[in-house]
Amino acid sequence: MAKPHVLVLPMPCQGHVTPLMELSHRLVDHGLEVTFVNTEVDHAMVVAALRASGGEAALGGGIRLASIPDGLAGDEDRKDPDKLIGAYTRHMPGHLERLIADLEAAGRPRVKWLVGDVNMGWSFEVARKFGIRVVSFWPAATACFAIMLKIPELIEDGLIDDKGLPRRQETFQLAPGMPLLHTSQLSWNNAGAPEGQHIIFDLVTRNNKLNGLAEMTVGNSFHEAEPGAFTLFPGILPIGPLFADGEFRRPVGSFLPEDERGVKWLDAQPDGSVVYVAFGSMAIFDPRQFEELAEGLELTARPFLWVVRPDFTPGLSEAWLAEFHQRVAGRGMIVSWCSQQQVLAHRAVACFVSHCGWNSTMEGVRNGVPFLCWPYFCDQYLNRSYISRVWRTGLAVSPDADGVVTKAEVRSKVEQIIGDAEIRQRARLLRDAALRCVGEGGSSYENFKKLVDLLSD
Repeated sequence: MAKPHVLVLPMPCQGHVTPLMELSHRLVDHGLEVTFVNTEVDHAMVVAALRASGGEAALGGGIRLASIPDGLAGDEDRKDPDKLIGAYTRHMPGHLERLIADLEAAGRPRVKWLVGDVNMGWSFEVARKFGIRVVSFWPAATACFAIMLKIPELIEDGLIDDKGLPRRQETFQLAPGMPLLHTSQLSWNNAGAPEGQHIIFDLVTRNNKLNGLAEMTVGNSFHEAEPGAFTLFPGILPIGPLFADGEFRRPVGSFLPEDERGVKWLDAQPDGSVVYVAFGSMAIFDPRQFEELAEGLELTARPFLWVVRPDFTPGLSEAWLAEFHQRVAGRGMIVSWCSQQQVLAHRAVACFVSHCGWNSTMEGVRNGVPFLCWPYFCDQYLNRSYISRVWRTGLAVSPDADGVVTKAEVRSKVEQIIGDAEIRQRARLLRDAALRCVGEGGSSYENFKKLVDLLSD
């Protein structure tokens, strides 16, 4: 009997590709065939990164990579969410229809299911047109999705207007146990240029309706992390924290080649000594903020591993950077990208200076690592609230009057986190809860079984 053929479609961003690739590996382990669909640009980066690390074979025969255009010209800025969303919602539906038809014409088994990112709700309509059944996947905090689903009530209560903009400047909480959030930090108003915010808000409200086409909604979270959100929306099934495999050998769709020197360097460091610093795939620092962070890490006098993407700080002085490298040689390691799950699972890591993207949050939580929260945009302010106020497994940076996080602030907060036994203990307890959820008989384990049973139906 042929394996059920599942099409997997993430939003075209690294933070959405990673958890869906992790899920794809798990689906293949349970006897399903997966075609993973990226945009052409993202596909090219994933394939190049795989080749650079010799990881193509690790994909295994069960996951096939496919691609469709995103509607943007080759040199256009794909880190501008307004521009990216505006293009892909117009252009990708037709391309996805052609891909589905082409797969069938090429003799591949007929696509039975779409496992699609909630943010790609238009694809659910395409799937239904072909008689393909839909499971939706939410890659961020369930609390973030809950706030989006409650938009009609937020408008009715006078908290926001019908364009998603705050009518009152205040902190609110959807339900007990959920994180507090200020109305100025709603995810749809903190991604891209202000004049393009309506594009994101329109997408969110449209996707809320389109999610009704899905027969099941699953997410990369776990019950003990967000009990308030799951009480509010029990129909969203947590199957996380997701990971591809315990040995970290399977590729998770990285856009950049992973530098293995970082993990080898960690092997030579004492247990619980290293400050790990990474701000995901989208954050940009200006040169002044970069220098303050660098000098703050230097002031801690602790070993540090810092991920600095090639595009992280445009305009940084190369002479200054070379001098910094000399000063911290032997104590600080800077890489352009790494296997973050491998790093966070390493015995040497003491704390995680993070932008608080949800993948980073779940990876840190799953390994019991305390956080220093430094959100950049979108849902990261909500995740900071979980870490620093609800779970209390970390602290948040406090910028000065100019909006700069100073070197003294970096040093002070790192020292506070590493020296706080209660933070470390709470991080370990949350890690243990996460492991129970994904272990046999745990809530995430059982929900994943329900997903596999549905997809095999």
